[in-house]
Amino acid sequence: MNLSIQRRLVGSYLLVTCITVLILEIFLMVVVNYYYQHNVERILMNQGELSASFFQQYFADEDLAEQSERLLRGFAQNSGAQVQIISTSGELLQDSTGLPSSISMVSSQDVRDASQGIVGHWKGRDPVTEEPILAVSYPLVAQDNTVGIVRFATSLTETNRTVNQIMILLMVIGIIVIAMVALLSLFLSRTITKSVKDLKRAADRMTEGDFTARAHIRYRDELGSLAKTLNMMASKVVQNEKLKNDFISSVSHELRTPLTSIKGWVITLKSNGRGSNPLLHEGLDIIESESDRLTEMVDELLDFAKLDNGRLTLHRIPVQVSELLHQIGKQLAPRAERQKIAFEIEVHERLPGITADLNRLKQVMINLIDNALKFTEPYGRIRVEAEPAPGGILIRVQDTGAGIGEEELSNVFNKFYKVDQHASGSGLGLSISEQIVKLHHGEITMTSQLGEGTTVQIFLPSEVS
Repeated sequence: MNLSIQRRLVGSYLLVTCITVLILEIFLMVVVNYYYQHNVERILMNQGELSASFFQQYFADEDLAEQSERLLRGFAQNSGAQVQIISTSGELLQDSTGLPSSISMVSSQDVRDASQGIVGHWKGRDPVTEEPILAVSYPLVAQDNTVGIVRFATSLTETNRTVNQIMILLMVIGIIVIAMVALLSLFLSRTITKSVKDLKRAADRMTEGDFTARAHIRYRDELGSLAKTLNMMASKVVQNEKLKNDFISSVSHELRTPLTSIKGWVITLKSNGRGSNPLLHEGLDIIESESDRLTEMVDELLDFAKLDNGRLTLHRIPVQVSELLHQIGKQLAPRAERQKIAFEIEVHERLPGITADLNRLKQVMINLIDNALKFTEPYGRIRVEAEPAPGGILIRVQDTGAGIGEEELSNVFNKFYKVDQHASGSGLGLSISEQIVKLHHGEITMTSQLGEGTTVQIFLPSEVS
């Protein structure tokens, strides 16, 4: 699954934030819970210690059972907790809440600890009310002997409610923090992804051959430097393309003159040398053929330079495609016959007319059929079809030739690309044909399979705006 940079950035920010907030939330919850629980326990411990000290100072020589009521009033006077006076055997002597005496408290761990002279702690639930209870039992010592126990117990319901409220508040704050980070990360990620998207758009246009595209420089950072470098590269490419096209145009024009002279002199020598040496005539035929081939290449180079510079213009007129195809068929039929290739033209009866440049359209069709003739073996077949399509005309050129591999099919419309590097031609024919079709606001596509043949399909709109 492909994820955009913005999603990855926002996801990374949120993941880090969520983990951090979760750790802090857990830490704060543990601390808050410990603080409140420990605070209640410390208060009970202080009250127990003061009570034990008070008993040791003023009632150490008195009988605990006899003075238990007075001790309870004194101990409970300044405490909101439940106060219990318990004997060392675990028998309840007095209780501030009115519990009956003589109840055995020996089952409580804190009471058993205090009877051994150790401060006891217990946390659990009240067997009657099921409330959470915290109890601290403090030994009452007289003459270095434990003679009783004072027990302070309090409900933790309110404490737990307060802790829960604080935890809810912490969770709400955590959610707010995550939401704020999400919004902030969206904003920050957009400042990065906008620059990346600008670079991608410019790079895509350059990939398609539009080197006039420029990347917008938003910030003076690494992405801004990259955009500046990309723009400089595009400028260099445009400059080099201009130099290349000017050179091609200049050389092509320079080649036209000597080729025209060679062609003219060949015709003159052939017409004035009848009956002369057959070898001479054979040589002149070869020179004439090669001159025609060079002239065709020069014309392709000139068209290529015009297309790249945007100087190729179309002279549109109403065109009947059926007449054009039949004319091309008559022109190329002798060649197909010589190569022993079946050549068929099939045009739909009600083919709509189009507005196009007749000569350029003829150039495209001749180029496509010429390629089919080059790569189709004797006794093969080439079929040209034309039929109406929604909004225009569909033309297909099918052959039973050698075909093109899948890895090469995507490059056939590239400039100077040739499937067979040893074949004649400049490798510009298909590239020029594609550009001419695009100038007509049409579309050209190619499908092929090795050993089975190739199909080129052209769509031309009926009306061109």
